[in-house]
Amino acid sequence: MTAFEEMGVLPEIAQAVDEIDWNLPTDVQSEAIPLILGGGDVLMAAETGSGKTGAFCLPILQIVWETLADEKSGKTKKIDKGGTQSNKWRMSYFDRGNALAVSPDGKTCQSREPKEWHGCRATIGVQDQGKYYFEAKVTDEGLCRVGWSTPAASLDLGTDRQGFGFGGTGKKSFGKQFDSYGEPFGMHDVIGCYLNLDQRFIKFSKNGIDLGEAFKIPDNLRKSAFFPAVVLKNAEMEFNFGETSFRYPQEEGYVAVCSAPKECIVNNSITGDSSGPVKHIKNAPQAIIIEPSRELAEQTLKCIQNFKKHLSDPKVRELLIIGGVSAKEQIMELQSGIDIVVGTPGRLEDLISTGQLSLSQVRFFVLDEADGLLQAGYGDLINRMHGQIPKITPDGKRLQMVVCSATLHSFDVKKLAERLMHFPTWVDLKGEDSVPETVHHVVCTVDPRKDLSWRSLKRPIKTDEVHAKDNVRFGSNTPESLSEAVKLLKGEYVITAINEHKMDKGIIFCRTKIDCDNMENHLNALGGGPRNRNNPYSCVCLHGDRKPAERKENLERFKKGDVKFLICTDVAARGIDVSGVPYVINVTLPDEKNNYVHRIGRVGRAERMGLAISLVAAVPEKVWYHSNCSNRGRNCWNTQLTDRGGCCIWYNEPQYLADIEEHLTCTIQQVDPDVKVPCDEFDGKVVYGQKRAQMGSSYQTHTAQMAPTVSMLASLEVVAQEYFIKRYCRKDQSFLK
Repeated sequence: MTAFEEMGVLPEIAQAVDEIDWNLPTDVQSEAIPLILGGGDVLMAAETGSGKTGAFCLPILQIVWETLADEKSGKTKKIDKGGTQSNKWRMSYFDRGNALAVSPDGKTCQSREPKEWHGCRATIGVQDQGKYYFEAKVTDEGLCRVGWSTPAASLDLGTDRQGFGFGGTGKKSFGKQFDSYGEPFGMHDVIGCYLNLDQRFIKFSKNGIDLGEAFKIPDNLRKSAFFPAVVLKNAEMEFNFGETSFRYPQEEGYVAVCSAPKECIVNNSITGDSSGPVKHIKNAPQAIIIEPSRELAEQTLKCIQNFKKHLSDPKVRELLIIGGVSAKEQIMELQSGIDIVVGTPGRLEDLISTGQLSLSQVRFFVLDEADGLLQAGYGDLINRMHGQIPKITPDGKRLQMVVCSATLHSFDVKKLAERLMHFPTWVDLKGEDSVPETVHHVVCTVDPRKDLSWRSLKRPIKTDEVHAKDNVRFGSNTPESLSEAVKLLKGEYVITAINEHKMDKGIIFCRTKIDCDNMENHLNALGGGPRNRNNPYSCVCLHGDRKPAERKENLERFKKGDVKFLICTDVAARGIDVSGVPYVINVTLPDEKNNYVHRIGRVGRAERMGLAISLVAAVPEKVWYHSNCSNRGRNCWNTQLTDRGGCCIWYNEPQYLADIEEHLTCTIQQVDPDVKVPCDEFDGKVVYGQKRAQMGSSYQTHTAQMAPTVSMLASLEVVAQEYFIKRYCRKDQSFLK
């Protein structure tokens, strides 16, 4: 049995894992896989390259396959007209608001929506005659109203003339009329809900104390059925219909609703599929995995395909939904039947809004690189998708959410988790951001006031033209001239770093797409052109303006070693899995301090040593900033500053460096313009791109280290023996004879 099988992983998946040389689960996989297999929501925070993708893909694939296998064998639970798996009283999975969750046993309702009310009715009601009672306990702070509802009532209990509610503010409500009644209630309070169909009135109790009659039931509702109901705003309530003992027994003459006579019972007509086994809708996948970039989505899909290699009968069908490829083909795939969807937000939103992709049977909702998704402005889309996904699947399973990132400790991610997830378990193997011990990272200051070589460069790099309309003179020290000089010097320092460390494989991060293009052209020109097989600076580019096919081809060429350098924007900083990269050069520091960790995390993976060099301008640099640009930078050459209606800002790298150092609680080592990295006690055992040699001594070295001590002990032993002999001989002279 493999280590993965010991965690409950299917043997077929464990075999596939073994074939890709995953002998042991990583720390994050050891923690997360059992939690997801067990049905829980999980927040994962771990270092880049720690196996997060496998940690959620593996258990999700297994559960999806098992569900399909149950459907095929007819083991899927049947749903009756009340939405239950048996004729038991519970809150309905189907007759509820979009943002309200019902626990698997149907006894707890929860809504994490802070601005809107979401309600729910029970699966069974009563009518005609009798006196009935149930209890509802407040189990989490928030706003709630509980009571009785007819089938025609709004789920927003008490806002029409079909439902009767009592709220935590001490108000009773009917027909949008809120009147004072009883007293307010809150956390841990138990509300008793009484329905008297004989005398046609409704009343409530608080912690066993009768609050008196609340409503007379109108004559037009005397034949209606009445269902236990609740409406919540960021709150939770737990229900007891009488299957277990009440906390506060009902008053004499009333019976628990679960004990109502059969002739008085009415099933809730709002159901899922009541015709038998739950039917699988072809364009309704069981899992949605959202990635911030095409490359990450492709990698995640590849991971799933590797894991399912030995799974068959039934077959798990996965689909990649990304922009830049034919939507028609994706729609055809959806219509033929899909179980797992991996995609990027834009194309997912298009297919969902047109009804081509249904969220009605989603059981797993995964946000990979969640902080990146939120930074890119997809928070509203995530909220809308979550609102459309049923919180309980038609076969009675609760929606599971998995949120993961290398930088999970952000306010926005925490708030998202608090709002959308159901009591998530934190798998935090990272803590606050830190740089792995396998990464040496240094800073090289670029100061054009001290290094004047920029004035006489023979083959300078082409710059981004932000100074095309500025008065730039190489003999002056104006801010514009120094800014242009920084750009020229950075192009030279990149070459210096490559030559100094004899780099044969590395990632070069630039701030903008035009910077990437210019760096690619510069390196290829210096090395004799992109087709020169002996080019020491051979490179490819990866950014959002390159077509998807070109991006994919360039990444593959870099992975295979056909070129030495990958030049990219921060789009490649998140999750691009390229093994054995020994070097990273940051031509410009990222403005988001978290992205620094993502960038340099491209090296030092799988216990291999890596070197990250950041070029930091000592003076402000004018750069493009298209945040308010109507064309998002496409064909935009407005070099005015943003406060003058333009698309440029002054970039203060020393401040960004200070923010990064404060974030990491360390001072990053400085190096000179020759980019020589000073030796330290470990450098003799470090080869970048390879695993660090084991620290400590070999047996031979250990012997040499111990030799002086052994010699000293031998001398002391001689002295001790001589002392003993002399002392003994004085007592017994015959010993000498």
